[in-house]
Amino acid sequence: MAVLDHVTSQQAINLENKYGAHNYHPLPVVLSRGEGVFVWDVEGKKYYDFLSAYSAVNQGHCHPRIVGAMTEQAQTLTLTSRAFYNDMLGKFEKYASETFKFDKLLPMNTGAEAVETALKICRKWAYEVKGIDENEAEIVVCENNFHGRTTTIISFSNDPVARKNFGPYTKGFIKIDYDNLDALEHTLKTNSNVAGFLVEPIQGEAGVYVPTEGYLEKAKALCKKYNVLFIADEVQTGIARTGKMLAVDHENVKPDILILGKALSGGAYPVSAVLANDNIMNVIQPGNHGSTFGGNPIAAAVAMAALEVVKDEDLANNAHQLGELFRSELSKFIETSSIVNAVRGKGLLNAILINDTEDSDTAWNICLKLRDNGLLAKPTHGNIIRFAPPLVMTKEQLLDCVAIVTKTLKEFE
Repeated sequence: MAVLDHVTSQQAINLENKYGAHNYHPLPVVLSRGEGVFVWDVEGKKYYDFLSAYSAVNQGHCHPRIVGAMTEQAQTLTLTSRAFYNDMLGKFEKYASETFKFDKLLPMNTGAEAVETALKICRKWAYEVKGIDENEAEIVVCENNFHGRTTTIISFSNDPVARKNFGPYTKGFIKIDYDNLDALEHTLKTNSNVAGFLVEPIQGEAGVYVPTEGYLEKAKALCKKYNVLFIADEVQTGIARTGKMLAVDHENVKPDILILGKALSGGAYPVSAVLANDNIMNVIQPGNHGSTFGGNPIAAAVAMAALEVVKDEDLANNAHQLGELFRSELSKFIETSSIVNAVRGKGLLNAILINDTEDSDTAWNICLKLRDNGLLAKPTHGNIIRFAPPLVMTKEQLLDCVAIVTKTLKEFE
């Protein structure tokens, strides 16, 4: 068949199954178009997108300002590598650094790359500034974390699917319980080689676990006390998703290193970044780190447009208000439900806990029925369903989605 020939849903699925590596287990729906909060499959059926490409499409599908910036720049200059300067990167670095109140930005492409970049910066800072002996630095991470799937990152994951048969693993990481300040302080107090604490302000992939109020603020204070860098992975929680520009803003925490990705481009292009002040970022010198595509002109133009949309359309406030409404409405249903135990989250990053075991297929079957009823979501960790619609959603649309969710859940009571 010609590359641009129309395919049915089953044909598209068959093609992926035959010619693609089986590293994902997608919900069986084949999408061909998106606009705002909606997506359409190849047969023309319309759905609410309640996943937003794992919070990458916060600004809605195909936002005209973001697409406009991308297409305009693509017709002028796409890539120079970092062998030369380009006229867009400095503008983006200045805009984003001022937006998030840091001295400098290091541009990359994907979330996992940005996490790897932050780890390298932290280690180099440990040896050259803090004075830890070379190759002895350790970074504290949390159980049930998700920071990506590169070899180093899976070395400190406790997800057996992500880890098994990919060893040997990278050393230099200490795992502690999430939302446990005693464990963090004990580790920092008893180990002088700790260079950083890498944490998700909300653990998204683990099932949208929101820590105890005050956890992030106190964790940052402990890091400062023991001269350890507080590294916030806001790849999924950042860019207005939780009702603030950053999830750490809920506790007025300023990370030493900030990691961004996903919605930094509005889902239009792979863009990620690491931000830090000069006393940390200046350890990186020419040749220490890089990426052919990192900081390319299209990425810079797209990211600036994506951030402008978030500010101009007040998406953080919209996420806050609609998140409150969503949890309130779902809580009313849960009071009399036998199929859902709880709803939790912040802003428009939420999850429901299905009353079944992790190894059951109930949550998957619910997502199939949600699809049939016009809403797309996906389970995580077996019995948890994550809900994260685009932040451009209206109150009326959200209530329509709540009706779809509750109607579907009632079919499983």
